[in-house]
Amino acid sequence: MHSEVELSQEQVIIIGAGPCGLAAALELQAQGLNPLIIEKRNVVHSISQYPVYMQFFSSPELLEIGNVPFTTAHDKPSRLEALNYYRNVALRSGVRINAYETVNSIARNEQGFTLASIRRSGTPHTYHAKHVVIATGYFDHPNLLGIPGEETEKVSHFFQEAHPYTGMNVVIIGGSNSAIDAALELERVGAKVTIVYRGEDYSPSIKPWVLPLFKGKVAKERIHIRFQSRVLEITPTEVVIESAQGTDRITNDFVLALTGFHPDRKFLGQSGVTMEEEGYPTFNEETMETNVPGIYLAGVVASRHEANEIFIETGRFHGNKIAGHLLQKKQQA
Repeated sequence: MHSEVELSQEQVIIIGAGPCGLAAALELQAQGLNPLIIEKRNVVHSISQYPVYMQFFSSPELLEIGNVPFTTAHDKPSRLEALNYYRNVALRSGVRINAYETVNSIARNEQGFTLASIRRSGTPHTYHAKHVVIATGYFDHPNLLGIPGEETEKVSHFFQEAHPYTGMNVVIIGGSNSAIDAALELERVGAKVTIVYRGEDYSPSIKPWVLPLFKGKVAKERIHIRFQSRVLEITPTEVVIESAQGTDRITNDFVLALTGFHPDRKFLGQSGVTMEEEGYPTFNEETMETNVPGIYLAGVVASRHEANEIFIETGRFHGNKIAGHLLQKKQQA
């Protein structure tokens, strides 16, 4: 067993080094603070989880942080360009980042908060911080279906690239942009794709320049889509699907359950942050402060809608609100 050997005192700790966590750190840095970011994986880990060849919906200037220009070769930046951009911003800004360290708890104390963490080596660490910004995102907490077979190795809640699925029977659960994009990539490599979607028709959120291409693939039966349907069970060789016409089974090798994500409600709740009836954390939209004074939210964890990359466009400004509120508190002290 490892013994606790270190204790650190910080003014502001930011949990999460995604784009919005970085943006908050840069804004606080500009206000004369020296925040510490603690990230349980790598910088902008969520983007590294995106499909390898993904392009953002947003133009590069809408993804910029810290007044650092984001230049790209095309109208829409790629995943690789975004990784390069955010990594370079983090390195050049000099913001402090403890990567591969997991914060397990936040507890109030007389001076602010005590945070307990575990580093990659297994070494425990304790921090004291006057203020905490939770910028943890969603992407470690997929919305589970709760059906038999979901826990097997053939099921994934992430899609990164199509090549491993060449020639395979793949069922995609969901009808969002991520499902449509995955289906198109899979069809290109020779996978046999069936989308199972609860909706009566195509989702209105699908990118308008993609929908005609996708409908063309469906019309030619290169991709199959089942509306008003849901998966009841996943077996080693089949998927059981229920629709208005009844229940049937189709041959299956892999399932991509692209059903969205949700915030880490357990971690937020243990920190004292309450949840609204819709399942989202309580916070003040003007200051980003939660019901726990001194704990703030930044980024997609504060989204009241389905999480996707477009939220960077608004989440990158959360740091401005937090810094402004901290400055106001300092002046009133």
